[in-house]
Amino acid sequence: MTVKIEAKMRGNVLVGVNPMGLKQEVANQIQYVKAQGTYAGPKKVLVIGGSSSYGLASRINLAFGAGADTISVSHGGGPRTPKNLGKPGWYNNIFFREAAEAEGLIAKNVMADAFSNEAKAQVIDFIKNEFGGKVDFVVYSLASGVRTDPATGETYHSAIKAIGEPVVGPNVNLQKETFFEQVLEPATDEEIANTVKVMGGEDWRLWMTALREADVLSEGVQTVVYSYLGAELNESYYNKGTLGRAKADCDRFAALINEDLAPLKGQATVVVATAVTTKASSVIPFFPVYCLGLYKVMSDAGLHETPIMHIDRIFRDMIYGDNAVYDEAGRMRPDAWELDPDIQAKTKALIEQINQDNFNTDFTAWNIFMHEFLNLNGFDVDGYVETPVTFEELASLEA
Repeated sequence: MTVKIEAKMRGNVLVGVNPMGLKQEVANQIQYVKAQGTYAGPKKVLVIGGSSSYGLASRINLAFGAGADTISVSHGGGPRTPKNLGKPGWYNNIFFREAAEAEGLIAKNVMADAFSNEAKAQVIDFIKNEFGGKVDFVVYSLASGVRTDPATGETYHSAIKAIGEPVVGPNVNLQKETFFEQVLEPATDEEIANTVKVMGGEDWRLWMTALREADVLSEGVQTVVYSYLGAELNESYYNKGTLGRAKADCDRFAALINEDLAPLKGQATVVVATAVTTKASSVIPFFPVYCLGLYKVMSDAGLHETPIMHIDRIFRDMIYGDNAVYDEAGRMRPDAWELDPDIQAKTKALIEQINQDNFNTDFTAWNIFMHEFLNLNGFDVDGYVETPVTFEELASLEA
């Protein structure tokens, strides 16, 4: 039975999926990396949260740029019915694995709750028995709003909220294409703590501890977690909100992991990335409007990046290159392009002029943002030729 492919939206959430469009999108990202050439990097990589966005881009870059064998841990199901074709990440994992194995690389997909002890045990067993025994790079790139603590069994939910006082600002409804004023209420102490529990650095350290105690980390191992600090324009709802508290927690745990890795001469680094289009960026209050302004300014300056472009620069030029930039806290700062004072001044001036009449026109980066947003689920993909596919064909794919 041929499935019907539709780009369905609910507010700022894209719920439809185009599997073969995702295959083309993965191929496009691989081609981008290959076009930049190869570089000397790690050879045995674990990506925790490798099915989409920065995690997927990291896996693609390290495999096709540095020739690395990779393991990805992610949670997301495949097709259930002709009307429920599953999650984009499930297909991304499969199409990445197919492309990597075609070039002789190991590409293991572990489909499990990355917060669980079972996932950690499964990965360690694979490293010991089928991956050469050690990993030399670990990427932590989980994006989840829910976490069950494996030690207590208690489940926590994050909350994207302000802290202290409400925040009022402009937002857009992507589905209805409407521009409106939103009020973001302040979080309770419990909501702040829960957000840190879900999105902070605790699980990153649990992973690194489990890997270290199992003796599957190489000497000199490196690990990174992706963070975002943003600028004055968005600090009231991001860096000074619950999300910022979670990011600060990652800084704290980076220091602890560095102490843990000292005997191995390892390094844990918080990488402060730039604003890009992800499923999260579309639902964070006010953030889409910030992107509409920022992307326009950065695109005009020739500096706008998609996740694969940004990650390629991080690995090729900074982590394994000679152009690393750090701040006083020891965080790597590839977000310097976004935070350039001239870029921020122009973005602020543009955002102040955005309204209902112009937010979805060429006055902003609406077309860029929506193109990248649709790409996340396999729609509006460059080079994609419509390909009929049956439910049976999709259900037969192996993760």
